[in-house]
Formats: sequence, C-alpha cells, structure tokens
Amino acid sequence: MKIMINAFAGAAIALASSAPGFAEEFRLGLITPPPHVWTKAAEAFGAELAEASDGEHSVTVFPARQLGNEAEMLQQLQTGALDMAFMTVAEVSNRAPDFGALYAPFLADDVAHAGRILRSDTAKGMLEQLPAKTGVVGTGYGMAGLRQIVSRGAVESAEDLSGKKLRITPFDPILDFYNALGAAPTPMPLPDVYDALANGQVDAIDMDVELIWKLKYYEHADTIVQSDHMMFPMVGLVSAKVWSGLSEEDRATISELMAKHVDSTIDSYVEMEQGWLDQVRETGKTYVEVDEDFFGAAVEEWNAIWSEKSSVLGELRDVSAETAED
Repeated sequence: MKIMINAFAGAAIALASSAPGFAEEFRLGLITPPPHVWTKAAEAFGAELAEASDGEHSVTVFPARQLGNEAEMLQQLQTGALDMAFMTVAEVSNRAPDFGALYAPFLADDVAHAGRILRSDTAKGMLEQLPAKTGVVGTGYGMAGLRQIVSRGAVESAEDLSGKKLRITPFDPILDFYNALGAAPTPMPLPDVYDALANGQVDAIDMDVELIWKLKYYEHADTIVQSDHMMFPMVGLVSAKVWSGLSEEDRATISELMAKHVDSTIDSYVEMEQGWLDQVRETGKTYVEVDEDFFGAAVEEWNAIWSEKSSVLGELRDVSAETAED
C-alpha cells in the first residue's frame, strides 16, 4: 500500500497549486455517528498516529456531519480546508464514475466476499485516479457491510416497493438501481432518517444493518428485507494539498496507518454483521430473506447502465468470480 500511495503522490503534488504550512493537528471528518464502526476506526487511527509520531501529530475527529455533508467535506478536502476524511465511496463516485462499479448489485455473495473484492489489486488500483479527478489521495478501503431494506409496509415481492418513497444515499448507482426497480428513491441525510420513517415521510429505507440496529430504525418498520443487494464501501482520504506539504516520512506513516484502520472496518463487519442481523430478526418484525431473483430485471438494467458509465465493471466482476468461495 505504501508503494502505491507514493507512486501517485506526485500527481497530488502537481495538482496542488501551493503547499500549505504543515499542520500538526489534523482534522478528520465523517458523517457517521460516534458509536459507528467508522468513527471508532478514525479515533483509533488518530491515537496511533499520535503515538507513532511521539505526539508531534494529532487528529481531531469530527463525526456526525459536524463539518458538513460529504459533498461539502470533499470540497473542503480539495481546497485544503479539511485535512482528512473517512468517506463513502458513493460521494467519490459522483466525481470519479469508475467507483460506482463497486456498488454493482450482487457483486459480493456475502460480507466476507465484499471484503476480498475491496482488498483486491483491481480495487486498490482504482485509487490512483483520485488525485487528478477529485483532488484527494486515497489510502485504502473500508466498508459498512451490505445493504438491506426496512419498510413501513408488507413486502412480499419487489412490486410492493413500486412507487414507494424509499430513502437512499444521494448518489447515482443506488438511484439508478431503485429507479430500475420502479421505486421512488428519495435522497435524505442520515440524521433525518429516523423521524422520516416514523412519520411516514418515507415508506422504506435502504440501510446497513449496523444502523438499522443501533439507531433503531426497525422500531417504525413492519418488514425487514435482508437482501444483501449491494456492498457499501468507504475510503480513507487525505487532501492532496495537505499531502503535498508533508514530508515523505509523514506520508508513509499516515498512508500506512490510515490504510490499516480503514481496512480494520472490513474485519469488524465480517465479525459482527451476522450478530446484528440476528438481533434485528429477534425484534419480532416480519423478516424476509431474498436473493437476486427478487429484484427481477432491475439488476440487468443497472448492469447495462453502468457498463457504459464505468470502465472497470467487467474487471470487478472478474475479481468477484475469482474471490468467490465454492
């Protein structure tokens, strides 16, 4: 990973119009709440960086959108106003469409398979695009497990979601998927989701099981659909302008430690996802398990759209086949 980061560090330096003064205290933003796996990984990264630098460097973590939504934080990274972020690949894909391929429906068989895909050379190689296309340096991937559906009404078939307002993260891959399904995808920031589901502003939500359980979204649901239809990757980012002002030694340390801690989230979800699913199942809500056939032609339609938008979808499908377990 250090070799790859150093290989495209030059692109980040060339992109930066001027190198800012070195910041001893880095600011790292996230949209996830304090108890979330990503936030805890960010805090662990900051603690280890402080230790590794003998206290010379520190990281202040700002969770729960304290520094804005992801689009705003990415703009701050581009200008150097924000040093670092743990960010959904969703926001990155809005500017570097190849990354949308990581959301291919049923690319991964399960959460462990998703982790193997994200750790592949093909996925890691995609990070080389980021300095030129988005003004950031990517250090490595994490994730938030696989996506599920929580519905206020009964869901016995995909037709039951047709026309329903379904909360999504605002980015094209998931928008295209639910449009193909015939639902009414409704972008909405995370802090608004609980109340929106409670008061009927949305009929259903697309969400990872950690937050379904920890933020109690199931309380206002009639049906939990375990669909595992998409992985939800995360990427560790450093502002290219900030990166250009770092010494080679600091770049190596930061890239190694950040990559380590974003990658640790993959192990966390592999270990804990089934437990969260079991706890949600035990709430007494109707719990439905479905597979790719449930979504009918929507998967094929998504693949047709994104084979045009992303140049790496075919390669990732090959990686998926190579890393699948028999």
